Amino acid sequence: MAKRQARHPQPFLSAKIYRVLDANTNRAKEAMRVTEDVARFVLDDKKLTARWKQCRHRLTHLLLRFPVTYRELVRSRDSAADIGSQSFIPDRARRGLSVRDLVIANLKRSQEAMRVLEEFSKLVAPGTSKGFQRLRFQLYELEKDSLPKL
Repeated sequence: MAKRQARHPQPFLSAKIYRVLDANTNRAKEAMRVTEDVARFVLDDKKLTARWKQCRHRLTHLLLRFPVTYRELVRSRDSAADIGSQSFIPDRARRGLSVRDLVIANLKRSQEAMRVLEEFSKLVAPGTSKGFQRLRFQLYELEKDSLPKL
């Protein structure tokens, strides 16, 4: 199968769009890993763990078929100049945070990141947005199946 060509917006915008894609790829994978580890180590739920792992792998598979390479995404990264990197939300650091709170935060984080990937992929590879959308809806189902176990 031939690799799809990325639509490259203006060079200045490409780097900015790739930064958004890179940040949300990382955000989604990290959040899925947290929920997978809760299913594995806290809930000891083999089926739920496998489903979370499968979602992470689906995202990896989508990204391998994505016409913007991982190398291009990383090259666009600018963590040192990220104006949001030093933001701190005091509520997240409060005592009494439960595992359920942790899972909910990471469920939402992964769903939101998938939505951003879905929308921004339309700018560089419109045909790929459906895959991100399908994965987002799988995350909604995982949320429904995970929360009652916490």
